Amino acid sequence: MFGKRSETGQAAAPPPKPAPPAPEVREHPAAEAPAADLPPMDPKPAPAAAAAASEKPVAAARPKPQGARRSDDYYDIKTTIFNALIDAIDLTQLAQLDRDSARDEIRDIVNEIIAIKDVMMSISEQEDLLEDICNDVLGYGPLEPLLARDDIADIMVNGADTTYIEVDGKVQDTPIRFRDNTQLLNICQRIVSQVGRRVDEASPICDARLADGSRVNVIVPPLSIDGPALTIRKFKKDKLTMDKLVGFGSITPEGAAILGIIGKCRCNVLISGGTGSGKTTLLNCLTGFIELDERIITCEDSAELQLQQPHVVRLETRPPNLEGEGEITMRDLVKNCLRMRPERIIVGEVRGPEAFDLLQAMNTGHDGSMGTLHANTPREALSRLESMITMGGFSLPSKTIKEMIIGAVDVIVQSARLRDGSRRITHITEIIGAEGDVVITQDLFVHEVTGEDAQGNVIGRHRSTGIARPKFWDRARYYNEELNLARALEAAEVRTDDDEVVE
Repeated sequence: MFGKRSETGQAAAPPPKPAPPAPEVREHPAAEAPAADLPPMDPKPAPAAAAAASEKPVAAARPKPQGARRSDDYYDIKTTIFNALIDAIDLTQLAQLDRDSARDEIRDIVNEIIAIKDVMMSISEQEDLLEDICNDVLGYGPLEPLLARDDIADIMVNGADTTYIEVDGKVQDTPIRFRDNTQLLNICQRIVSQVGRRVDEASPICDARLADGSRVNVIVPPLSIDGPALTIRKFKKDKLTMDKLVGFGSITPEGAAILGIIGKCRCNVLISGGTGSGKTTLLNCLTGFIELDERIITCEDSAELQLQQPHVVRLETRPPNLEGEGEITMRDLVKNCLRMRPERIIVGEVRGPEAFDLLQAMNTGHDGSMGTLHANTPREALSRLESMITMGGFSLPSKTIKEMIIGAVDVIVQSARLRDGSRRITHITEIIGAEGDVVITQDLFVHEVTGEDAQGNVIGRHRSTGIARPKFWDRARYYNEELNLARALEAAEVRTDDDEVVE
């Protein structure tokens, strides 16, 4: 069987000696590395079955179902079988296989070891054990079942024994556990190494991403006291669109039409919201209204935007190396964008002095640029923007900064996660000017909370504020969208009780 150690041309091995009592067994360190990185092992004359049979049979402890927390006996069985697998398999040949073929080879050998060791378990229990061992060798170990689910928004690992998930806006405990903090740390290192980053005591904080674009943050000891803390913001396999946000009740059809016109008319947009409020998802949806022939450049700390246009250049920051050199900041990326002939610049998250460069880009002909920032209201977003520019060391008067913001930003879209876990677009607000030192804004579209049902779900409605001609009306007319804008604003104004959609 391909994947086992080759025995061709070797002399027959002498009968195996009786094995001493099994010592305490620990997982082989190769369990924590992907197949491509596993170290080659010297060929051994003993075949897999003989090697496995030389050990004492494993006690017939039944592992618990997938939905329950595993027992210690289950992990003892898994460790013993795993060590027998490492002794029996040719890791060099395994590394040459694709993932599916390698998984099949591992399953065949594990089945043989289970039969030789006379482990008593049901077919479903054996399948669970096989899947766990395959995940340990080839994937992300205990995280694989969670990563495969499309209904999970966040995975939060607080050390080896505690894992939480967020489903439908609510945080839940899970039975997932790791063998120890060493296994969890090795899985974290495996994740971040795939994007050329590292996490250890010398660099204990790291941002990375998975192959599907899901955002990953890792912080390890000595900063994380109870073991490595791993947080994964998952992206759905089925990408969200504005129509799906309408179906979820996050926005009404009229509000979605207004956002579509804002995107088509090349308004400069900031998306504001708290943590987990759906800012990046909304930014992805807004980019769906960009024309296919426009050149777009994205700047992110970890690349997670999923633009569908063909002409997209994706840029990503880089942390410093061990010597503290080689760092590429978000500001470096935004400044370099201006030399790349962009038509739109999209910043994944504005959180520092790059706010100044983004405003400069918006003021110098790069209309339709977008970005997100953390703030709880549109008014607070303006204050945050001014604070970030000030903290960047720019010795500019407050009035000058406000004038830059007024000239650069056209619309602020506010998203929020309500207390029942649902996410709503609560404001579409435009900046219209200044009176003295105060920036003047007006809401075009707002979400009102009207009550709560018996299940604790928040009841609310979206409505227009009655503004018939927004400031960007002339821009909409330039792009032949003024009639669509007028119809959307009128329909939203009269919409009252039929816009609530329960998720």
